[in-house]
Amino acid sequence: MSQHLRSSMKSGIAKFGTRLVLVIAIGATIGCDRVTKQAAATRLAGMPRQSFIGDTIRLEYVENTGAFLGLGADWPLAVRTALFGIGNVLLLLLMSVMALRRRWPASALIGMSLFVAGGSSNLIDRLTRGSVIDFMNVGFGPLRTGIFNVADMAIMLGAGLLILASYRADGDARTENSS
Repeated sequence: MSQHLRSSMKSGIAKFGTRLVLVIAIGATIGCDRVTKQAAATRLAGMPRQSFIGDTIRLEYVENTGAFLGLGADWPLAVRTALFGIGNVLLLLLMSVMALRRRWPASALIGMSLFVAGGSSNLIDRLTRGSVIDFMNVGFGPLRTGIFNVADMAIMLGAGLLILASYRADGDARTENSS
């Protein structure tokens, strides 16, 4: 077997392994979000807010028809459908295609997978329910987050990893250009 063929096979196996890990991460993220939203719907809906650890963590069932922190919840249904439904599908598809076609570092691929998984799970809610189930709030005293869910955490973590990977890539490019 030639060196080139062995190298090509190793590269193909590594690429398959990476994609398999990413698909598993996407599935696990969506699954975790779906399970926690179902638990929130059955255990928190219609109940008063629950507080834990000196009011640091609050659990409260909310159906969010808007986007991040309820942005656009009062917009007409057609506008919300176009932006939060169709726009979301197009954005997630574009990001997935970019991730598959470009040679991104592992941290960027993981970030993209988390972002796409969170966005997809919230999109499932929008398409099936017309709203997204949110149920967690974290903070100290008056400094608090908005109410969010596991998919929102995946989106934020994914975006952070993408920004970090981009920052690292820019730093690497500057180092190469100065050498």
